[in-house]
Amino acid sequence: MVCLLPNTERSILKVKIRLGRYMDRLKPRGMQSTVMLAFTVISFSIMLVLGVVMYIRFSAVSRQDLTQSTEKLMEQTRESLEEYLVDMRQISDAVYYNVIKENDLSVQNDKLRQGMNIIYEGNRNHLRSIAVYNDYGSLIAAEPVASQKEDPDVTHQSWYKKAVEGVENMHFSTPHIQNLFDDAARRYYWVISLSRAVELTDKGDPQSGVLLVDMDFSGISRLLQRINANTSNSGQYYYLCDSNGEIIYHKKQIQISTGSFQENNIAAAGYKDGVYEEDFGGEHRKLIIKTVSYTGWKLVGVIPDSTFIRGMFNIRYFIILLILLMAMMLAVINRVVSVRISRPIMKLRDSVMEYEAGEKPEIYMGGSQEIRHLGDSIQHSYEKIDQLMQEIVMEQNERRKSELEALQSQINPHFLYNALDSITWMIEGERSDEAVFMISELAKLFRISLSKGQTVICVRDELQHAESYMNIQKIRYKNAFTVSFDADPEVYSYCSVKLVLQPILENAINYGINSMDDCGEIRVEARKQGETIVLSVSDNGYGMSEEETELVLTDSDRIHKHGSGVGLVNVNNRIRMLFGKEYGLTIESELDEGTTVSICMPAVSYTEENRRILEKGHMFSRDESITGENGIKRNDNE
Repeated sequence: MVCLLPNTERSILKVKIRLGRYMDRLKPRGMQSTVMLAFTVISFSIMLVLGVVMYIRFSAVSRQDLTQSTEKLMEQTRESLEEYLVDMRQISDAVYYNVIKENDLSVQNDKLRQGMNIIYEGNRNHLRSIAVYNDYGSLIAAEPVASQKEDPDVTHQSWYKKAVEGVENMHFSTPHIQNLFDDAARRYYWVISLSRAVELTDKGDPQSGVLLVDMDFSGISRLLQRINANTSNSGQYYYLCDSNGEIIYHKKQIQISTGSFQENNIAAAGYKDGVYEEDFGGEHRKLIIKTVSYTGWKLVGVIPDSTFIRGMFNIRYFIILLILLMAMMLAVINRVVSVRISRPIMKLRDSVMEYEAGEKPEIYMGGSQEIRHLGDSIQHSYEKIDQLMQEIVMEQNERRKSELEALQSQINPHFLYNALDSITWMIEGERSDEAVFMISELAKLFRISLSKGQTVICVRDELQHAESYMNIQKIRYKNAFTVSFDADPEVYSYCSVKLVLQPILENAINYGINSMDDCGEIRVEARKQGETIVLSVSDNGYGMSEEETELVLTDSDRIHKHGSGVGLVNVNNRIRMLFGKEYGLTIESELDEGTTVSICMPAVSYTEENRRILEKGHMFSRDESITGENGIKRNDNE
C-alpha cells in the first residue's frame, strides 16, 4: 500500500485550516456580526413594513382615483347620450304636434309631407328616416322620399308592437339594420328606432297610427368608441345595454355574437346606479353602472383588477427604489455602529483564537475597563491551564508507558504451550535438528520481546522477531503456507515500535489463510518512502468486504480474542501514541483476493538518544527532521 507523502499531507492540512478560518468568519457568530445582523433585521423589518403600508395606501388611493375618474367620464358620456335621445324625442314631438296634429291626411297630405321633409332636412345628420303608419301597418308618409320594400308587415316588428301597446310612452329600440325602405345606393344603415302611438285625422275622423323616427346609430357608436379608445391599453372598457340586458354597444360585440367572448350583461342590467364588485370569467373586477334617462339603458364601466395592478407599476418601482436607497444608507450606519461596539471584543477574540490555534500571543487588554479586566482574567486562566495541561500530559504519558510495558510483556499462553508441545514431539521423534532450530527461534523471539524493557527497537530486530515467529508457526502448521521477507537494507537502522508485525502476522494466519490447503502465501516487505518507513504484510487469503475493512481499526469489539493478545487496534494506537496521529496502520482488502496491512512510521534513525527521547513520551510529528547521534530536532522554520 502507498502512503501519502508528508509534504502533501501538510499542504492539505494547511488548506483545511485556512478554509475553516475563512468559513468561521462568514458565520454570523461574532459580536460584530450579531450586532450588525440585529440592526439589519430590525431596519429591514421597519422598511419592509413601511414599504407595504405605503404600497397599500397608494394602491387604495390609486383605485379610488381611477374609480372616481371613471365615474366622471361615464357621467359625461351619459349626459351626451341623454342629449342625443332628447334630440330624438324633440324631433318626434315636432313631427307629431307640428305636422301630424295640424294636417288632415285626406286634405292636407302634401303639407304633411312638406312638414316632415322640413324637419328631416334640418336634422339629416342624425336622421335616417321618418315614417307614419296607420293602425293597419300601411305606410302613410315617409321622409326622405323612398320606396317601401314589398310587404314589410311592420305590425309584427317590435317597435310597432311596443308603440301600440304603450300609447302614452315613447319606445327606443336596440340597434338594428334599417329594413323598411330601399336605398338607391343599396347601402344598409344601423339605426335606433323611436316609435310612439299617434292620433291621425282623416276627413275629420280621428284614427290611431304609429310614428317611427330612425336615428343614425353611428353617433352613439362613435361616442362609446371614443371613451373606449382612451382605455384600450389598460384592460378597462365600457359597454351599453338595455334594461333587459340586450347589448346595444360593446367593443367586442362580434366576439360575443360568435361565442368567443362572454359578458355579464344580464346581471349588470339588474344593478342600480353605483359601484359593484364581481368575479366573472375567473377574474375579479369592478363594475360602475349609470342608467340613461328615458330608456332604462345601462352604461356599464368594467375595471378588471389587472388594470389597478398595471397602474401601480410605477409606484411599486418607486417604493422598491426608496427601500433600496434606505437599505444602503442603513447598512453603512449599521456597519459603523457595530464596528465601534465590537472592535475591542473582536481583538480580544482574535488573540484568544490565536492562543487556541497553538500560538502564544499576548491576550488583548485594550478598550473599555470591562474589556481590559476580561483580557487580564483570560491571560491568567490560560497560564494556569498550560501549567495543568503539562502536568496532565506527564501523568498520562507515564500511565500509557506502564500500560504498554505491561501489554508487551504478555505472551499468549496458548502460543507458548503449542511451541513447547511441538518441541516435545520433535525430541520424541528423534528430530533433534528441528527441535534445536525451533528452540533457537523461540529464544530469539523471547530475547527481542523482552529487549531489556525497551518499547522502541530497530527495524532489523522487528523483522528478525517477525521471522522467528513465522518460522515457529510454519513448524506448528506443518508448512501449510509459505512466507517471504523482502526488506530494503536501508530501513534496518531506523526506529520501530516493538512487536508491531507479530499481531498482524498472527491475524494473517488465523483469519487469512488458515483454511487454505497448502496454497497460502504471506509476504512481508520493508521500504523507505520519502521520509516514511513502510512495513507491510500481505496474504492471498479470503479478504474482507469494504464495510468490514473500515471497521477493523475503529471497532475493537470485532477483534477476535484468540489472537496475539495485542490486536491490530492496540498496534495502531501504540504507533499513533508514539509518533503522532498521522501515522499508524492502513488496510486494503478485497474478497477472494487477499489483504494488505501497512505500517507507516517516520524515518527516525535508531540511536540510543532517539530511543530514550521517544520512550519518554515525545510525540513525533512530520514537522521534525531525522537526525543521527544528536537526537531529534525541529525544522529550522519553526
